[in-house]
Parts: sequence; C-alpha cells; structure tokens
Amino acid sequence: MYVALALFIIAIGSVVFHLLSPWWWTPIASNWSYIDHTITITFWITGLVFVAVVLFMAWCVWRYRHRPQQADVLYEPENKRLEWWLTVGTAIGVAAMLAPGLYVWRQFITVPPDADEVEIVAQQWQWSYRLPGPDGRLGATAIRHISDDNPLGLDPDDPRGADDIMVQGGELHLPIGRPVKAVLRSLDVLHDFYVPEFRAKMDLIPGMVTYFWLTPTRTGTFEVLCAEMCGVGHAFMRGFVVVAEESDYRAWLEQQQPARPTAQRTVPVMAER
Repeated sequence: MYVALALFIIAIGSVVFHLLSPWWWTPIASNWSYIDHTITITFWITGLVFVAVVLFMAWCVWRYRHRPQQADVLYEPENKRLEWWLTVGTAIGVAAMLAPGLYVWRQFITVPPDADEVEIVAQQWQWSYRLPGPDGRLGATAIRHISDDNPLGLDPDDPRGADDIMVQGGELHLPIGRPVKAVLRSLDVLHDFYVPEFRAKMDLIPGMVTYFWLTPTRTGTFEVLCAEMCGVGHAFMRGFVVVAEESDYRAWLEQQQPARPTAQRTVPVMAER
C-alpha cells in the first residue's frame, strides 16, 4: 500500500509541479515559435505516457498485492494481444513526436535567399563576430592565417575580406525583422552558441563550419550562452546580442571598423536594403 501510494503521489505531484512551476521559457524573440510548438507536443505525449504508466504501476501494486487468503494466481509470461497494442501505441507516439520535429528541422536548415550573413567565432572563452562589408560578402578564412594580428584567420589574398567588419569580444547587433544566417566556427574546442530567446542554437565544431538562421522579432538585449562544456572558463563564456531598429542598427554599424583598417569605410550593402 505504501508503494502504491508513493507512486500515486509521484504521478499527481509531477502534474501539479508543472502547473505551478515558476520556471518556463523566456519570451520568444525570433520566428522559431515552431520549436516551442514541437517541444510542447513532445511534452504532452511523454507526460501523458509517464502519468499513465506510473498510475498503472500503482494500480497493479495495489490490485495484486499479497494476501494470505488469496488462492494461487495464473502466471502468464506472454500476451501477444497486449504486445501488439503496446507496439502500435508506441509507434504512433514516436511518430507523433518525430513528425513535427522533422518538419521544423527542414525549415531550420533552409535559409531564405535574402538572408544577411554574419560569422560567429568561438574560442576559449569569448565570442567574436564578423559582418560583410560594402561588397555584401564575407572573405575566406583559414586556420593557418590565425595570428595576433589576424585573430580570425582572414585570408590576406581574398579581396572580399578587406572590408569585413570584425567585433571581437563585444556585442553583436542585428536588425529586427530581417532574416540572418549565422555561420559558426570554433578556433579550439567544441562550443555551442545559444540565445534562449531565439530558440535557435548550434554546435561550433573545430575543423567544420556549421550554421543556423533566424529572424529577430523583438528588440532588446539578449544574453549569449555557451551551451557546451568547453573548459574551466565555460561558465564565463557569455556575450550579448542586441536586436535594434534599422536606424539604430545602421548607427552602430557606422561606428565599427573594418578588419583591415586600410579598407574604404562605407555602410555595408546588407544595411542598405
């Protein structure tokens, strides 16, 4: 009886805790509400199964408890009908969780053709950013070019990188309402760029270039977190993304310096749309 009661309290207590919990998502600030919907669907499916299974266990413990006066019970190690029901039910539940995720993933990796581009570079333990200059294109990079004077490894022979704007260890500013493709690189170990309000995140893997995209939908200053354990300074690897109106974004952009100071200083093409 005590075990059955404990299982019942766990099932009901979990539901009450969820309904009364003060911890929930931060208000969304991007177009990825689809991700919230997908997580909600997964939560309801797994939550209902959890409650049903725990309550069923509690009922079994109580219903089939040992009683001295009870006669011998029938031992049935297999039940094909029950196994079929469980197999079909499990398949439907898994499909219901996977289908929305696959739909959202397709959107997540399909970058709009008119998206602006920004490069995000991680290293222990800071974030750096690179935006295209007047030509609207980021220059090529290579690990072999990294030095104290060239911390992001810009290719000196690529003219497209001469006007690129570099923000090292500072804030990244983005205009509201315009799709942005974030190109991700790591200079040392595995990192993960995560802004909770954006609902979009991706690993930065040494030797690879990864990406994601989003459209900021709310102005404000949002904290950047590294969501992958990257060393002793992991907890301090933070930054900020500022989503601003177009005029404020252009004003910030005008104050930035190109990666190569000799480049002509004009407002980048991506800010003139």
